Amino acid sequence: MKMKQSILAGAVAVSAMASAALAPVANAEVSASVGAANMYYWRGYDLGNGDPAIWGDINVSGNGAYAGMWASSGDASAGTEYDLYVGYGSSVGDFSYDFSLWTYAYPSTKETTADLDTGSLVQESTPTSPGDLVEFITGLGYGPVSVTYYHGLEDLDEYWYATVGLSAGDFAFTYGLHEDDYAHFDIGYAYNDNLSFTLGLVADDADFGVSDEAKFVVGFSIPIE
Repeated sequence: MKMKQSILAGAVAVSAMASAALAPVANAEVSASVGAANMYYWRGYDLGNGDPAIWGDINVSGNGAYAGMWASSGDASAGTEYDLYVGYGSSVGDFSYDFSLWTYAYPSTKETTADLDTGSLVQESTPTSPGDLVEFITGLGYGPVSVTYYHGLEDLDEYWYATVGLSAGDFAFTYGLHEDDYAHFDIGYAYNDNLSFTLGLVADDADFGVSDEAKFVVGFSIPIE
């Protein structure tokens, strides 16, 4: 019940965000989709420890402004996730730009602690709500080249992540670098509008003992009319 209440609160919040962002827009467009992948691949990491992920999203947009919610079955440690976002993007000739604000919520997060009296491990619920974890994202592009910078706010204020990308037809090449010097290189291929493949390679494990094994991701999405 608590997770359903959190998701409902997220839906209400994103509705308010969308109304504020798109108030001047007379004909806003609404889109939604659902999808699945063989792993929860995030910025060079497999957050699901090999488990598949199911996700869905809803987006409201118009005149460059947009807002929406993205939800996923979650990662192995943080559990079910939903994200709320609002942003604006446009282009001038070959130059494009996009600015967005995201907040990440994990309503089912569990924290394991030790009971000193019994010596047993106890799991306590420590959910995060919208506004606890916030990130501002800046994206710039020129033709097929793009640069994106992610910077944490609130409890993520010491975190940043950056990517450099190149698109070539149905292929996409991305180099990503975390603030702790962990780096990865991804090769993506869009077979069609629904089916995509990604090969993730570790470029620098930053001596964290991260597995150097390549990650092969198969993703499938379906738009909801």
